[in-house]
Amino acid sequence: MLAAKAFLAILRRDLVVTGREFVPFLMQALMQPMFFLFIFGKVLPGIGLADPHLATLMLPGIVALTGMIAAMQGVTLPLVLDLGFAREIDDRLLAPLPVWCVVLEKVLFGAMRGAIASSVIFPLGRWILGDGFVVRPDRIPALIGMVILTALVGSTIGLLMGTIIKPEQISLMFTLIFTPLLFTGCTYYPWGALDNIRWFQILTLLNPLTYCSEGLRYAMVPPIGGRPFPTLPLDWILLALCVSVVVMFLAGNRTFYRRVVT
Repeated sequence: MLAAKAFLAILRRDLVVTGREFVPFLMQALMQPMFFLFIFGKVLPGIGLADPHLATLMLPGIVALTGMIAAMQGVTLPLVLDLGFAREIDDRLLAPLPVWCVVLEKVLFGAMRGAIASSVIFPLGRWILGDGFVVRPDRIPALIGMVILTALVGSTIGLLMGTIIKPEQISLMFTLIFTPLLFTGCTYYPWGALDNIRWFQILTLLNPLTYCSEGLRYAMVPPIGGRPFPTLPLDWILLALCVSVVVMFLAGNRTFYRRVVT
C-alpha cells in the first residue's frame, strides 16, 4: 500500500509539471506533424503533385510518429538529465518502492504524453485536411488500442535510450536514432507499396514504428475502391509491438538498475 501511494505521488507530480508546461509540450510535439500534414496532405495534392489519397494513407503514420516521438522524448530527455552528474534520480530512488517501480512510472508517464500528443493530431488533421480527414467509425476500439500501444512502445524505447545515452550525446541521438526511425517506419507510405523495393521492405520490419503505422492504417483507412486497404496482418502487428514493449522494458530496467545501484 505504501509503495502504491509513493508510485501515484511520483506520477502525479510529473503530470502536474507537464500540466504547467502543457502549451510548450503541445508546440514541441505538434509543430512538425502540422506542417507535414499541410504540405503532403493539402498543398501537394492541391497542385497535382501527389495522389488525392495521400493524406488518407499518411495520416495514420503521422499519428504513430507523433505518439512514439512524444513518448520517447518524455522518457529519454528527463532520464538522461536525471542520471547525469547531478543525480536527480536519487530523490525518486529514496521513495519507499522497488527500483523497477521507478522505471515503470517513467514508462507510464511517457506513454501518457505520447497518447495525448497522438490524440491531438485528430482535431488538427480534421482542421487541416478537411474532407481528406477520414477515420473508420467501425474500428474505434482498435484505434484507441493502437494509440495506447504505440505510446507504450515509444516510452519503453525511450527508457532504454535514456539509460545508455550520456548527456553530451543527446544531439547525436537525434541524428543517429530519430532520423532512421522516421524514414524507415512506413510513416509516409504503406508497407505493401514497397513490393518493388524488397530489400527496403524487409528492412522496415526491423523498425517498431512500421507496425505502429500499419496498425493505425488498419484502424483508420476506409476501403478504397470497394476493397479493404491492405496492411500487415493485425496478429503480426500486435505480436511485434507487444514483444517490443516487453523486451525494451526489460532491457531498459536492467540498464537503469546498473546505472543507479552500486
